[in-house]
Amino acid sequence: MSDAATCYTFEGALETAISMEEEGFRNYLRALKAVQNKGAKEILRENALDELNHKHQLEKALIEGQVSSSDEMLREIPSMNLDYVLKQQDLGPDSGVREALAYAIHLEKGAVDFYGRVADGCAGAPMAALFARLKAEESLHLQRLEDLYEQHFMTEN
Repeated sequence: MSDAATCYTFEGALETAISMEEEGFRNYLRALKAVQNKGAKEILRENALDELNHKHQLEKALIEGQVSSSDEMLREIPSMNLDYVLKQQDLGPDSGVREALAYAIHLEKGAVDFYGRVADGCAGAPMAALFARLKAEESLHLQRLEDLYEQHFMTEN
């Protein structure tokens, strides 16, 4: 991936974001092929489709020459930082839902961090808003995954 401290032109910013989404999709696809657990496959499949949707939206913006405004949330959602307590590991045939969620949490956290670094590198430039929006969207995905993990695997005392 390109140096995240660099600011981009409109096309460069979109190409960078498209590459990031493609990489995320490929990671989910590899994991999806590796696992056998039905629940794990469903989590990975949904997240792979989210990555494809983001990529499609960005490619459409590249063709149209502008990013469409939407009603999607534009603020970053705070994370529980489960990536710090969950082990990052590749998935295999015996991986279950817990491992798939941990895997997805790490991928989404990586995307949040990447988009945040690029937005900071573009501070004050028009592209900063695009990357801040992408960071906010990824943080929403991260929060949903963390909430799901908490609901199913973190017991209350």
